[in-house]
Order: sequence, then C-alpha cells, then structure tokens
Amino acid sequence: MENDGIVIPTVMYWVWAAPLFFGGVFAWRYWRDKCRLSNGLWFSAMFYSLLAALAVTILGTNNGLLIGVSLVAFVGVLVLIGVVFALQAFLLLWNAWIVWRREQHTLANMLTLLLGLGILFLPVVNHLAGRFLPQPVDTFLVAFTNLFILYVGFWFYNYLTMLVVYQFNHPKWRQDYIIVLGAGLLNGDEVSPLLQQRINRGLKFYHRQLAKTGHPAKMIFSGGQGPDETKPEGQAMLEYALSQGLPVADGLAETQSRTTFENLKFSRALMAATGATAPRAIFVTNNYHTLRAGMIARQVGLKMDGVGSRTAGFFLPNAVLREYIAIFVKNKRWHAVAIVGIFLLSLAIAWPFPR
Repeated sequence: MENDGIVIPTVMYWVWAAPLFFGGVFAWRYWRDKCRLSNGLWFSAMFYSLLAALAVTILGTNNGLLIGVSLVAFVGVLVLIGVVFALQAFLLLWNAWIVWRREQHTLANMLTLLLGLGILFLPVVNHLAGRFLPQPVDTFLVAFTNLFILYVGFWFYNYLTMLVVYQFNHPKWRQDYIIVLGAGLLNGDEVSPLLQQRINRGLKFYHRQLAKTGHPAKMIFSGGQGPDETKPEGQAMLEYALSQGLPVADGLAETQSRTTFENLKFSRALMAATGATAPRAIFVTNNYHTLRAGMIARQVGLKMDGVGSRTAGFFLPNAVLREYIAIFVKNKRWHAVAIVGIFLLSLAIAWPFPR
C-alpha cells in the first residue's frame, strides 16, 4: 500500500490488532469498574503493544528521516529512564529531606527515607551475606530478595498506572451529592491547606455543574472529631465552605466518621436519611487518594466516581507509597500466597535436589 510516496506493506496493518484488542478489553473493564487494579494489566498490554505496532509501522515505511527521529526519541526516553533509575535512591533521600523540613516527623512521612536507605544499603548487605554466610543460604537470600522486590515492584507499577489513569476521570455534571472526605484539622479547629484543596475542588465542581445544568448538588462534608480536635472535621469543613459562598441549604456535615470507609458509609446513610433512593453522587479527595477511595466506595455499596484535588509535589511520593501499602495490605491473603510461592522457588534455586 502506498501513501504520499511511502510504501507500507499491508501486513504492517495487522500488527495493530493486538493494541486494538487489549484496548477494547481495557475500555470495557474500565467502563464496568474504574477502580479494579487488574485493569492496569490490560492497559499496560495495550500501551506496550501500541508502541511495538508503532515501531514496526515506522520501520516498515523505510523512511530514513522518520526512522532516525523516532530512534533518537526512543533512545532519549531510555536514557532518561536509566538516569532516574540510577539516581532513584538519591532522589528519594532528597524528597525525604524536604518532607523532614516541612512536615511532621511521623513514620508515614518517612517512607521515602526508608526506601532510599534500603536501596542504598541492599547491595552492601548482599555483599556481606556473600562473605559470611554459606553459599546455599546466600543464594536463597539473594533469590528471595530479588524475586520479592520484582513482585512488589510489578504491582506498584500496576497500581501507579491505574492511579494515573484515574486522574483523567471526569464525572457527569448532573450529580445530586458531592461528598468531600475529611482530613485532620490544624490547631484543633482550623481547616488545613490540604483540606482546603479538597473543599475548593468540590466547590468548583458544584459551581460548574450549577452553571451548566442549573441543578444544585448537596455537598456533604464528612469527618469526625479526633482526640486532638475541638470540633468535628465535617463541621469545620462546612463552615469553611459556607465562608466561600456555598448556600446554607446545600451544605451538610457528617461528623461521626473516623476512616475513609466510615466517611462513605455514614455519608450514604445521610443521603438515605434525606430521602434519596438512588442518588447520583461523587466523592472529592486528594489526587493520590482517589483510586483507593473508589475501591472503598465499592465496598460500601456506592457506585460513584471521584475527583482529586491538587497535592504539593514534595508530599506526593510519601502519600503514593502510603496508599500502595494500604492497598497491598488489604489484599494480604493473595500476596501471602504469592510470597510463599516466591519462598519455595527461592529454596529450589538455592538447594538443588539430587538427580
């Protein structure tokens, strides 16, 4: 087949069958459930088969300039990935230093520090193990560690893929309720900048929907009172939203919840108490929390989409790691089975059986 002087063999068009198939499966599964982690496998299959099809098609044109530009771009991306991978420990430690200066010194805010130190010292530990441990034990530890890191890294990449994809989610404008999930208050009664971002994002959706459809949504601000707080988070959030122009009639406070699960569960009960039988609703939280919140909404029995508010860049690495750990632990039974399999495979590698 010929197009503008470029000859493309007909067989080249068949390489697009794979990305079209994987893309179709992903689109269907994502339409049914946006928060299923296994969707990431289909998205990755679509993405990499798409790159392969694109490469085969470009090579099939026999166009030197097009091939050269594509090759330079491809090598540039590989070099960038390689540099980031080689410097990942130092980038994590740099982020940990920024977080240490700006945030509280809690374990949740030290995840990048621990991960960075782990990446730096793992080769040293492997070297010492090789010198002082019997060879079968050393081989087992190396095999188990590498396989475990590969397993955890694979699912982290899959989680990160779906988290990024979810950020492109745009709920329909005709919603009955907008649930804003709570977070801790400052000085016991002040809405924090992070929480302000959530409320402002919900207000933005509220006003844009009202302008486009004329249909006002009820906003539910969900959050209980912590031991170091002088008022419930939901009440403080509602007061802030009212100060930003939300009509009193369109604001509700849910003040009993302690977790995201309870945020959504109690908000569902509040919607039912107002007489809503099949309400259209969305939730609002920070962008790093949207995917897990969507999973929890499904547990509660709410079929709803979420929108994410902006999060400070320096805070994202710790927040994303924390979310991944929470999801990983939630599926601990499946992961435990996989880790036992990794353990047995490592034993088989380290201690060969008699033949």
